[in-house]
Amino acid sequence: MEPNPPFLTPKALTFALFLLICCCVSPALSVVDDKCSACKAVAVELEESLANERPRNHLDYRHRLGSTGQREGKVIDYRVSELRVVELLDGLCAKMKGYIPNKTGPGREFWLKVEGGVPDDPEMAFNKQASELHSRAIVEFCGRLIETTEEELTEKIRVGEVATGDVERVLCKELSKICKETSETTSQTEAEDVDDDEDHDEVAPTSVEDHDEETSESTAKDVDANTKDAASMGSDGEL
Repeated sequence: MEPNPPFLTPKALTFALFLLICCCVSPALSVVDDKCSACKAVAVELEESLANERPRNHLDYRHRLGSTGQREGKVIDYRVSELRVVELLDGLCAKMKGYIPNKTGPGREFWLKVEGGVPDDPEMAFNKQASELHSRAIVEFCGRLIETTEEELTEKIRVGEVATGDVERVLCKELSKICKETSETTSQTEAEDVDDDEDHDEVAPTSVEDHDEETSESTAKDVDANTKDAASMGSDGEL
């Protein structure tokens, strides 16, 4: 009997099955479901970079001498320079590798930054393959986000319109508009909940008063009935 070809060995079949599973599972896990929460995670990292900025000297571009022997060129404030924007955005998406999604409900999640990309909580734990797929997904999302907003974001940073505490609004609502619809829907839902609570508070006291009146009337009727029964029994005793 001839031996099986090398490509039909159990190890080869197991490896082929593993590759097939990876191909089927990877696209599903590598998709960012809640883009608003992912954008907020990117905003958190950019916010941290802004907060950790150190004072820098002006950029001196006077590298050539004029006819009078004086250096010619420009001196640019670092805070309005393109170099500052490059240093803030360069490597920003690489920092997203430590984020994984944490589900908080159907269609709702937030991206959590953990050491090594794997949380300690067993309920939130992901295997290594899934963690890598989620990490790749948010890194790619960050790249697309910065690419589509880079020109406007750069200008806003240079003119000082992107300050600490305001990154999420500028990046996720004003420029990319990723969170605009979500925020409006949430606000509308919260307003409806408040109206329902107010209506409930207005109706509740009336219901309690009506219940007390009905109870008093019922008690009075019971007392009258008992009095009549007692009188009747007394009359029967005299006969």
